[in-house]
Amino acid sequence: PFTPEQYAATYPARFKAAGYRVGFIGKFHVPQPPVEQFDYWGGFPAQGQYYHAVDVQQRHLTSMLGDRAIEFLEGCSDDEPFCLSVWFKAPHVQDGTLTQPFLYDPALESLYADAEIPVPQLAEPRYFEMQPEFIRRSEARRRWELRFGTSERYQASMKGHLRLITGIDRVVGRVHEELERRGWDENTVIVYTSDNGYYLGEYGLAGKWFMHEVSIRTPLMIRDPRAPESTRGTTRDEVVLNIDVASTLLDLAGLPVPEVMQGRSMRPLVEGAEVADWRDDFFYEYHYSHRGRLPPVEGVREPRWKYWRYLEPDPPYEELYDLATDPQETENLAGSPAHADELARMRGKWAQYREQVR
Repeated sequence: PFTPEQYAATYPARFKAAGYRVGFIGKFHVPQPPVEQFDYWGGFPAQGQYYHAVDVQQRHLTSMLGDRAIEFLEGCSDDEPFCLSVWFKAPHVQDGTLTQPFLYDPALESLYADAEIPVPQLAEPRYFEMQPEFIRRSEARRRWELRFGTSERYQASMKGHLRLITGIDRVVGRVHEELERRGWDENTVIVYTSDNGYYLGEYGLAGKWFMHEVSIRTPLMIRDPRAPESTRGTTRDEVVLNIDVASTLLDLAGLPVPEVMQGRSMRPLVEGAEVADWRDDFFYEYHYSHRGRLPPVEGVREPRWKYWRYLEPDPPYEELYDLATDPQETENLAGSPAHADELARMRGKWAQYREQVR
């Protein structure tokens, strides 16, 4: 849990101190959430459950979170600014549920019912066989077997996954319609993002954890009604990270960003500015072992080159990819003599980063 000093430096605490009405809805995911610090609390710690019995009816969590978001907005007024965080559980699986891990809203049962969801090219067995033996035995493979191991499982899991995402889309639409109805849509910034990417059978894996692009890339969309017309609908190429979100929220509201925040405000990017000193690489790490079935991994990603190493094998197992020529990461160049200099450079950058973050 947060210490009082740590929580005081978070973006909800900073918004509240500035006079905003602050609400939190959804998956807080940190023990002992500071409920008393929020004007509206509709959250829960840990993972939560998708299905709930409410007034003799079964309700889906995503829809319930939408109700809470609307309730929060109903408690706001024209003369009081607000900061609302809605953190969905979807499209996360329901851990511990083996037969149907993607527990979608039954109201969406007919969605995709007649569709055949295509299997990604990277799900071909040859890409799984390219993985080191300890990855082929990892938790990511065990979960692949449960979710995608047969064509029937793949179709059921993917349709459940997509229905969960559609449920999120509908709640986001409800919230935006409520903002429009109240005349607040042109004075409200909306930031939409996610906590991680996801293997959907690529490389014969499921889950996240490792450093393939499908695992580490996340959606990020920012709607700022004040942004110049020329920037709307545009995509930026800069490397932005989830640690940038808190700084960005504060900066977009004109509030100071605490020095302890590691991320940078994306406000200049949203406004269309060119930022000469923006980052061009980042350090990646995942150390949680999940009962010894997930090998710890660290690495560095640049716009073109990407290096990672699994720490437990002796010697460590390394991977190097040229994303310009191999964006799907199918040719590991770590053992290529022609790329020895690039490997040494990226290995050195990893070592420098690792020393900095210890």
